[in-house]
Amino acid sequence: MPDRRDQDAIARALALGVLDGAALGDRLVVRARHGDGARDALGTLSARSPSAVTIDTRRGPVQVPLADVVAAKPVPPPPAPRQRQR
Repeated sequence: MPDRRDQDAIARALALGVLDGAALGDRLVVRARHGDGARDALGTLSARSPSAVTIDTRRGPVQVPLADVVAAKPVPPPPAPRQRQR
């Protein structure tokens, strides 16, 4: 049975594969280590370099170092805005 470190390494490898295969403009969520915890960036992939990806979120662009990535996956488009009730 794989231990926790093996599972983390597998999840990280899968996440880096998702980021490598994603096209600019794809909608993703990326989880990265941040201090003692983790932080998520949800939005569209706007840039990629050998060491980082940039995710355009509702709050602005977030640069995520690949060394800190622990998980990533594609997500569907956001739901359409609701009609206002009168």
